[in-house]
Amino acid sequence: MQLRQLRYLIAVAEHGNFTRAAEALHVSQPALSQQILQIEDRLGVALLDRSGRSVTVTDAGQVYIAHARRALQELESGRRAIHDVHDLSRGMLRLAMTPTFTAYLAGPLIADFYTRHPGICVGIQEMSMDTIAAAVAADEVDLGIAFQLTHAPEVECLPMFMERLSVVVADDHPWATRGTIAVQEVEQLGLALLSADFETRSNIDDYLQRFQFMPKVAIEANTISALIAIVRHSSLATILPDAICAQVPGLSNLILQPEPPPRTAMLLRRKDSYLSAAGRAFVALFTDNAVRWEIPPGPDMESQGSNPAQVRN
Repeated sequence: MQLRQLRYLIAVAEHGNFTRAAEALHVSQPALSQQILQIEDRLGVALLDRSGRSVTVTDAGQVYIAHARRALQELESGRRAIHDVHDLSRGMLRLAMTPTFTAYLAGPLIADFYTRHPGICVGIQEMSMDTIAAAVAADEVDLGIAFQLTHAPEVECLPMFMERLSVVVADDHPWATRGTIAVQEVEQLGLALLSADFETRSNIDDYLQRFQFMPKVAIEANTISALIAIVRHSSLATILPDAICAQVPGLSNLILQPEPPPRTAMLLRRKDSYLSAAGRAFVALFTDNAVRWEIPPGPDMESQGSNPAQVRN
């Protein structure tokens, strides 16, 4: 059986339609149908149900397609292994990050990596946490940068550094020089926050609900760049990782008291999978430089006699 036929079968299953699958594969619909029939004839079982308005996968088809996907993933890993250049003069690295990490981590980290390994082509995708976990497990990306995962047995999570959420205001805001802000005072601020589909927004809401109030949200945005622009040009505040403010001129951090629980930035990879030389080099670079993004001890931590290293452990 040819690998092309397996890809054809998976495409039809994903599109639920021969015509759309043929268009995506750039083949004719009759040729595609003939290839699928050859697979079914060889296996002696129907993999697709063509009786309805859309094509559905039979029980046997679901079992077979699951194995076909894994086979193609393993063959792709083998192809990358063969072409892996251990001197890092060429190669590819596929990364996925949550939006907060692309806002402050991607720039300096990828710049350092490119300086050391200019022959490596780096592809970066911004995804939600759940999407990153699925992409890592499916070998669609080599590494992911996100937070702790609870339901991803196929994914290994390596702790890298601690991240803290702070109130962020413009430098000309009346409270910009205060340095700290009590959580009860947040009620006095108009806020621009990330939309509810962000993990960071969930963390913010959970933290504020502990004190039995909800913020006055004037603006919601689904991009961090929009929030930063809004805060810089208005009297509104936002709540974001304090490392973002450190890289953006015109913004000031106010450390919340009591502080929100710090979040652990994780490097994600698929368990027991092949990791290219480029991937290993990135892991080493990130590990060696993770302290650059470690949170400094805030008033709450100092009062408890703790420090970032102790918190990390």
